Amino acid sequence: MRLFGPMIVLMLVEIALFITLGGAIGLLASLGIILGTGILGSAILRQTGANMAVEMRAAMSGGALPGMAGDHGLRMLAGVLLILPGFLGDMLGGLLLIGPLRRWIAGKAANRLRPTAGFGVHPRPDVVIDAEFIELDPSETPPRGPSGWTRH
Repeated sequence: MRLFGPMIVLMLVEIALFITLGGAIGLLASLGIILGTGILGSAILRQTGANMAVEMRAAMSGGALPGMAGDHGLRMLAGVLLILPGFLGDMLGGLLLIGPLRRWIAGKAANRLRPTAGFGVHPRPDVVIDAEFIELDPSETPPRGPSGWTRH
């Protein structure tokens, strides 16, 4: 419910910008810009996703857990903003494509979004979790009957 007001304002600003700029540059030019930035945004999402997959594979093959850098997330946000129709989103998405600005925003966000102790984040690495387990004999296989997932 908190986002309802800002979303309405954003939509009204986008409509006003589309009418104003569309009147100044023409309908076909406006639609061309919107279509072009949509294609650019989808290409950015595809490239960023592929780069993230390569980095994750490289990190996991080395036995490390992959870290999600804020830079990738902001590039993906830029791609989404470029895909959505509207000049304000296109301008914000274009700003996020500027490398130094994107890295500055990622640094500021990383400083503000530090993990704190709570659910799933432990203040000490030596936390012991008590659990029970049952060791199964690998020679005994469970009976294989018809499954509800495979019935046709």
